[in-house]
Amino acid sequence: MRIIVCGAGQVGTTIARHLAREGNDVTVIDSSVEQARRADESYDVRGMAGHASHPEVLRQAGAKNADLLIAVTRSDEVNMVACQVAYSLFHVKRRIARLRHHGYLEPIWNGLYASDQLPVDVIISPELEVARGIARRLRTPGAFDMVPLADGRVQLLGIQCEDAACRVAGAPLSDLRQRAAENGFVVVALVREGRAFVPRPEDEVRCGDDVYVIAQPAQVDQVMAAFGHREQVARRLVIVGGGHVGLHLARMLGREALVSLKIIEHSPERAEQVARELGPSVVVLCGDALDRELLEEANIGAAETVIAVTNDDETNIFVSVLAKREGCQRAITLVNKSSYEPMMDTLGIDTVVSPSSITISSILRHVRRGAIAQVYQLRGDFGEVLEAEALAGSRLVSGPLGSIGLPPGMLVGAVLRGGEAIIPDAATRIEPGDDVIAVVSHAALKQAEAVLTVPGREDDRPPPGPPLDPDATDPDAA
Repeated sequence: MRIIVCGAGQVGTTIARHLAREGNDVTVIDSSVEQARRADESYDVRGMAGHASHPEVLRQAGAKNADLLIAVTRSDEVNMVACQVAYSLFHVKRRIARLRHHGYLEPIWNGLYASDQLPVDVIISPELEVARGIARRLRTPGAFDMVPLADGRVQLLGIQCEDAACRVAGAPLSDLRQRAAENGFVVVALVREGRAFVPRPEDEVRCGDDVYVIAQPAQVDQVMAAFGHREQVARRLVIVGGGHVGLHLARMLGREALVSLKIIEHSPERAEQVARELGPSVVVLCGDALDRELLEEANIGAAETVIAVTNDDETNIFVSVLAKREGCQRAITLVNKSSYEPMMDTLGIDTVVSPSSITISSILRHVRRGAIAQVYQLRGDFGEVLEAEALAGSRLVSGPLGSIGLPPGMLVGAVLRGGEAIIPDAATRIEPGDDVIAVVSHAALKQAEAVLTVPGREDDRPPPGPPLDPDATDPDAA
């Protein structure tokens, strides 16, 4: 595919790198000459300096022959205009825009993005996606990550194997795999001493590992208990940061009964606005979250979870550390800089949320076409969770899973058949028409495609249609 990425920030360059690695022809546009040059020199892409919404710049970037435009500049308005110009002047087939301001995302304005108005096929809202991700983590205490897959029929859980209470520790994964249906889960990835990998059958879970598993929703409590986690859902919460993420999250949590919620916001004007929007059921405190007296006023020591989502990584990290030292049980921390992530465990931070990773996963989910779709980018950027249709004639349906020769770095975690989710073992046979959830390392992606596709045949199904109401399509929004 020929793809134009507007914006060479962290999200834009990471998306460009992913797409180029898969053999796509990628051009990156940025108004900063330095950013464009860095993209051109650092990745197998073409970097261009210019304003992404200007027709001449898009023409020079090859918009006339482009299959897809992804607009992720810092400006919502530039992203929208770039999509309009790409559609009206160059007939670019698909257009994805990142929009941040909640005013553009209200359901009543959804008609704005129709093809005869402002033609955007897919809208990505990082703040809304981050808030939804945090809300999911709150509903699964003890898990550092939780992603619903296949319309919620299975879940990807990130769980830390902390101590001797983890019954799974020491067992060969081949034994766990044979009892996958009985256990209700399958281990699909391990993070050990900062290194992430798709495990082999002879590997085992060790104390201290971060473990990714795929499980059926009805068995999540049982799975968490197997890893030594029996935490209760938090009811006393403190959100630090009343920006878009904090406000979206507070709205979601406000729909749930028996939740005591406090928000700390530094700006007096923003604090007043948040207080007006949320009403008397939420306590809004104005001040510096690093001020110990303010934390005491928020009764942070009695809070079950602190959620730090300001625009400043350092503030989020330090307030999380302070809250834990005051007695708060759990800290969920928004961190943009990936270089900080390896330090989080040593600081006692339980869950790290990366806006860029969430945004990248959301965008890549809509880029892939055919039988294979990316669902989620795993922590550490070492691999992806893929959802794929099992095609007649592919190697995937040629025999039992244990004998078809899956490449190292690929592991099938769930099979979806007729509305039923199956946790497979080595004897499971996949049938044409099944959907499969697989974890694949980036190094094994090409080999995985060879397993999932039919040799010599292109999949010609059309791409997904235009976006619906963002809240209506997300199971966590209700």
